[in-house]
Amino acid sequence: MISLVQSYRCALRLRQFLRFCLVGGSGVIVDMTVLHWLAVGLGWNVSFSKVCAAEAALLNNFLWNEVWTFRGAGGNVEIRRGAVHRLWRFHAICGAGIGLAVLGLHLFHTGLGLDLYLANLLAIGLVTLWNFGLNARFNWRGIGKT
Repeated sequence: MISLVQSYRCALRLRQFLRFCLVGGSGVIVDMTVLHWLAVGLGWNVSFSKVCAAEAALLNNFLWNEVWTFRGAGGNVEIRRGAVHRLWRFHAICGAGIGLAVLGLHLFHTGLGLDLYLANLLAIGLVTLWNFGLNARFNWRGIGKT
């Protein structure tokens, strides 16, 4: 039987996951906006613009996860001291997530013959779980105060 403490922790983790998804949605908006400004507005190379846009979105996501999604996880002193280390780990985890998304897209679309957009949605869903799980475990270990 699940204890009251376990139920509370599970509810907090679910709230963090929902916040993580909202932050990710804001990252998509940042990515698309920066990509448009650089590639269309300034006429920069599309590939270089995409790298800049992805980095802007990643930094946006890290900041909002740091101050909102996982606020208070591990204590305030640890948060201030470890932010740079968490940023590097966040880059590594999300970078690996991009690789997994590409593999998943290939598997679902080419291997299983699913529609491209459905395959991409499935890959994104799996990578969201990957990113959240690893970031919750290695970057923001505590449940935190939400």
